[in-house]
Amino acid sequence: MMRDTESSDEEDDRENLIHQNERVNDLSKSPRRSTFQIEDVKDRFALCRRFNFTSGKRYLLAIILPVLVLILYFATDIKSLFQTTVTTIKYDGSVNSMRESELRALYLLRQQQLGLFKLWNHTLVNDTSTTHTGSSLESTPGFASVSRSSIVEDLKADLLRQISLNKQIQQVLLSSHQLGNSLITSDNSTDPTLGGLGRCRKVDHNLSQRRTVEWKPRSNKYLFAICVSGQMSNHLICLEKHMFFAALLNRILVIPSSKVDYEFRRVIDVDHINKCLGREVIVTYDEFAERRKSHLHIDKFLCYFSQPQPCFLDEERVKKLKSLGISMNKLEAAWNEDVKNPKKRTVQDIMAKFSTDDDVLAIGDVFFADVEKDWVMQPGGPISHKCKTLIEPSHLIMLTAQRFVQTFLGDNFIALHFRRHGFLKFCNAKKPSCFYPVPQAADCINRVLERANSPVIYLSTDAAESETGLLQSLVVFNGKTVPLVQRPARNSAEKWDALLYRHGLEGDPQVDAMLDKTICAMSSVFIGSSGSTFTDDILRLRKDWGSASLCDEYLCQGELPNFVADDE
Repeated sequence: MMRDTESSDEEDDRENLIHQNERVNDLSKSPRRSTFQIEDVKDRFALCRRFNFTSGKRYLLAIILPVLVLILYFATDIKSLFQTTVTTIKYDGSVNSMRESELRALYLLRQQQLGLFKLWNHTLVNDTSTTHTGSSLESTPGFASVSRSSIVEDLKADLLRQISLNKQIQQVLLSSHQLGNSLITSDNSTDPTLGGLGRCRKVDHNLSQRRTVEWKPRSNKYLFAICVSGQMSNHLICLEKHMFFAALLNRILVIPSSKVDYEFRRVIDVDHINKCLGREVIVTYDEFAERRKSHLHIDKFLCYFSQPQPCFLDEERVKKLKSLGISMNKLEAAWNEDVKNPKKRTVQDIMAKFSTDDDVLAIGDVFFADVEKDWVMQPGGPISHKCKTLIEPSHLIMLTAQRFVQTFLGDNFIALHFRRHGFLKFCNAKKPSCFYPVPQAADCINRVLERANSPVIYLSTDAAESETGLLQSLVVFNGKTVPLVQRPARNSAEKWDALLYRHGLEGDPQVDAMLDKTICAMSSVFIGSSGSTFTDDILRLRKDWGSASLCDEYLCQGELPNFVADDE
């Protein structure tokens, strides 16, 4: 078959050649051959002209192209084109970071949405409760205004929280961009912490409007202070109440001797009290003994408490007083008053029962006395003076606390008094209990952290390391663990506590306790332990110094422990 095909193809070729030859011969025999020759010449000439014109175009294009390239080279920043390519590559490399920022921002937007819904529901509940109970609230003196003010404060707090959350979302979204930080720091118009509008702003107690009494003691008339209940914090509260009694009775207060009580001069500034009043109103026991060395005698021992024993003094304490060389008359009760159930007393009651012309008067321990409580506990105290507070830490302790804050904490920190040792049994005896499991305590601390936005917490505690370690692992804000800072052991390389070391105060447990109180009183926000007089003394200092904030509270305030052990 292949051969047949090839032979047929050859025959076709031959026929084509024959036909072409015949056409040529026919043309040679035609009479109009010259005319066709002229036409052929013209066609060739036109073809040559077209060819020359096309070649000219090509030459012209060859000349113009290099000129255009040169113009583009000098007119265009080629380097920027390459930089754009590099930037695109960098952008591609930061995609993961941007996705993480976007996911975090979406989470925060969800939190903001829930917060706004909560705020909306809160306003609806308030409107409903006001509608149904408006008449009863209005009939309660002072309740309506307090309720409205608290609602307004809560509304402000929620709105500021949403503003802060919105700013946090902006920071997250801008964090992956080069200009993010500059845009964040330049926009202060919506910063809720500016202009005193922060959630945890300072409380203005308006000390100029407080109720006071003048302390103008008569010469050679003394009130001999005796404090026996509890530890140092209880004794300081007892001493403060003795000062109030001395002011009402116009007497100079005698601070107890360190042989029968704490050495108060090591922890409080006694001279500061006299300077604040511009006269001598308080003396140490040694100064009193020097003045009356010929007659160390308590002329009248008139006991405020009669139960469980007169003046709340046992035989051992009476023997210690006598060992100082002090003589005394028989203890007698001013009235029937029990430490476990003290009655509310007024200024008139005190002056009627304890006014006497005797030179030296003693009334025993008054820690549990309930006399004009609102007056005594007001910021600045009940006595007229020209200072912020009368009972405050010694100058050395104040300086040491300031140096510690400068070294470890800074100006924005939360202070936590976390009372644990012996507190379990004490709290469980109360109804309700004030002892919280560590995880629940951590949740309460985290809520305060959210409002205060502080980077560090100062921890004042007697808890075991097992409890503080667990607490540290659970205190978290924005996904990061917030450090719990405690005072470290003495280190010669650190100079913040050098003053105490040089003056022989290092290692004194009462000095350490007062140092803890002072640091806590300097904090931006304070969380205390309910039922602790240590906490109460810190709150007193914060009110008097003007450092108290709207976020100050007891640990888990308003909550019950989620688990309470049975009684013994």
